[in-house]
Amino acid sequence: MSKVTKNKILILSGTFGQGHLQAAKALKEAVQLSCPNVQPVVFDFIAWAHPHMYPISNYIYIKGLKVFPQLYGFFYEKTHLKSAFSTRIQSLFFVGLRKMIQLLEREKPAVVVSTHPFVSGILSKLKEYGLTNIPFVTVITDHTDHSSWIHPFTDLYIVGSNEGKNKLLRRNIPEEKIASTGIPIQTKFLYPYRREECIAKHGLDAELFTILIMGGGDGLFGKGFLNLPTLESIPETLQLIILCGRNQKLKQKLEVELKSSKHRIHLFSYVEYVHELMAVSDIIITKPGGVTTSEALAMELPMILYHPLPGQEQENARYLTKFGAAILSEDPDDLIFQLTNLIKNEPILLKMKKNSEKIQKKAAAFDAVSAIYQLIAMTNHPSYIMENGSRVKKWKAARLLKKRTSVLHIHG
Repeated sequence: MSKVTKNKILILSGTFGQGHLQAAKALKEAVQLSCPNVQPVVFDFIAWAHPHMYPISNYIYIKGLKVFPQLYGFFYEKTHLKSAFSTRIQSLFFVGLRKMIQLLEREKPAVVVSTHPFVSGILSKLKEYGLTNIPFVTVITDHTDHSSWIHPFTDLYIVGSNEGKNKLLRRNIPEEKIASTGIPIQTKFLYPYRREECIAKHGLDAELFTILIMGGGDGLFGKGFLNLPTLESIPETLQLIILCGRNQKLKQKLEVELKSSKHRIHLFSYVEYVHELMAVSDIIITKPGGVTTSEALAMELPMILYHPLPGQEQENARYLTKFGAAILSEDPDDLIFQLTNLIKNEPILLKMKKNSEKIQKKAAAFDAVSAIYQLIAMTNHPSYIMENGSRVKKWKAARLLKKRTSVLHIHG
């Protein structure tokens, strides 16, 4: 058996959607600030475990969301509750079991934190097979209780709200295994910024009403409203800050198509200073990702949630509109109507800001780290990883993994 390193936290993520990785970075930052003697290690496990398959699968994932969003929604709903079908789907990702053992042996963490559902499933399987007993934490980065996040050997769930907690309770998860801290966000979203300084820094116009438009790290905007006729139908002249993420084709396309717009257009690729652009904006139009909307809540920025994808985005939208921090818009015409109405109604914008303040959880990352520390303190048995050459592990791996997954054979 391999003993663990008491002062190391391993934070595992995956870049199928940028939110998982951003939450992992927020947790790392909170650990560094709250406990300098503890070493946080962030790892994109999916890209590392499947270096050849990952680029292809990520491309298919992004393309599928763009072209067949309803198909994604079908699979999401079909696997929402645990069933034979959802179990078969999740088993496709257990090919990472051996890689996970190798990573645990190398890092020897006192606790493992997962911000991605597939990673959580792998960790749970290792504990089920007796290959490790290291405590592990799942950080759910949406306001959802989808079965892909729920695994029987999870020691602690970090959830974004009391509504998320209640959903897990209805799945018979013990209350002591749930911490309602909020979705972790980085500290740069927690502070007030001088609007004038940010405007000058990024070459913006201080006089114009400013809209921030975000499509996530991959520049996914749903049904297109970013075209000249649609934008020109807005009566007022606006300042539009459009973040295209890593979608360079979209950025190049918009540079040509919006060149003659009456609005002042600012196009950006993926940036690390979203907080500064939020600070200068009056409204954000965005996909309802869990992390992005948590960042907007912290900045008290009114949101229009545009055409959410079937699945977790719709659940996030329901949560945010229920508490009046956001407005939902499903098509370009409705979006222009909602936007025009908000521009003319400052009292509504102020109310949305106040509603954001009521449900924001700025300290989510620090509260999550505190809950993780408590879990470590309550662990009253020595943690271990079965070593790669161990006869016990070799027997268990060959017998159990081959039998249950039919995809993994471990060599001693």
